Amino acid sequence: QVQLVESGGGLVQAGGSLRLSCAVSGRTFSSYAMGWFRQAPGKEREFVAAFNWRGGSPIYVDSVKGRFTFSRDNAKNTAYLQMNRLIPEDTAVYYCAVKRGSYSGSYQPYEYWGQGTQVTVSS
Repeated sequence: QVQLVESGGGLVQAGGSLRLSCAVSGRTFSSYAMGWFRQAPGKEREFVAAFNWRGGSPIYVDSVKGRFTFSRDNAKNTAYLQMNRLIPEDTAVYYCAVKRGSYSGSYQPYEYWGQGTQVTVSS
């Protein structure tokens, strides 16, 4: 089993920043990927960013490119999503998720999920 614990959400004004963390523990795989997804009320879960843990460049949904940055700390087995220049449309519950193999822009292949953290951006 893989456990994911997210933190860092909150309420911020438009233009502000937040950094989400996702701590990974438990079983690990030789090759896996992490994704960040978000879900706003009444909407489907949306892909935000993904990263292959072995390396390479992250991928982002167009709406967050240039504003969000995915990073990781291998020593802490923790990934981060730095979110800058937040806008009200970023308001959602944010989830990190892990899958074996390479990343996917669809939430369905991801096997393990965190509990979610609420991000609210006021105008």
